[in-house]
Amino acid sequence: MEKVPAEKTSPFFSAEKYVILSLTIDFKRGNGAMDKQKDWKTRQEESDGIIEGRNAVIEALRAGTSIDKIYLAKGETDAALGHIAAKARAAGIAIVDCDRRKLDAMSLTHSHQGVIAVAAVREYVDVEDILAAAREKGEAPLIVVCDELTDPHNLGAVIRTAECAGAHGVIIPKRRSAGLTAVVAKTSAGAVSHVPVARVANLTACLKELKEQGVWVYGTAAEARESIYQADLKGSAAIVIGSEGEGMSRLVRETCDVLLSIPMKGKLNSLNASAAAAILLYEAVRQRL
Repeated sequence: MEKVPAEKTSPFFSAEKYVILSLTIDFKRGNGAMDKQKDWKTRQEESDGIIEGRNAVIEALRAGTSIDKIYLAKGETDAALGHIAAKARAAGIAIVDCDRRKLDAMSLTHSHQGVIAVAAVREYVDVEDILAAAREKGEAPLIVVCDELTDPHNLGAVIRTAECAGAHGVIIPKRRSAGLTAVVAKTSAGAVSHVPVARVANLTACLKELKEQGVWVYGTAAEARESIYQADLKGSAAIVIGSEGEGMSRLVRETCDVLLSIPMKGKLNSLNASAAAAILLYEAVRQRL
């Protein structure tokens, strides 16, 4: 056994403490390396489908690549960026003006040139396509409407549950919402390939159109007096799931036919958005069996 130096055998620095301290330092170093590796892996996963740089984005637009959103550096007056913005608007692609620091955080190449596009993993459909899918199956429409659900993991989980529950489609707003990105596709476990997803410019107007076609719109709200177990979800139904923090927006809430609550027996008064969607969807499944 190696002899412990005299200065490390004092009451203030025993050999045992020295060994423990060394192990603690090594453990912390190992944790730091693991954290860095984890952060890098997370960034790589989230970068799937990201197109960086002016030429790359222009080529993607020219090739007709399905693009979810384009992020442009705020305040830039470059002609190339103006050209990208014009082509994107003509194609109905959402454009987000953002600070360069956000672009820097999104970028892995560190040469985004003021523009980053996020490719969609599949094409969006029209709301009418969702209703047509229900008619083809001879079923009353069961639709999930996500009101500004910004977390891609939540949206992916909702799409996965919608597929398992036999919902005919999911509707999301064009802005202030996660889109069909690679992260959503991974979280959905492939469900995005089977569930039609429509993206609309005005969610309130879309809900009004659904109501005109005989679809009842059910919103979820913690303070609602009617429980989900009192609602009749056997007919044509669109279930609205609010955002992670604020819930449903005011106009969407006012457009709903009925507000429903999920009974809460614990000390917390809310559920994760994807969990709430699962509970409502499977109550609809139970009633329709």
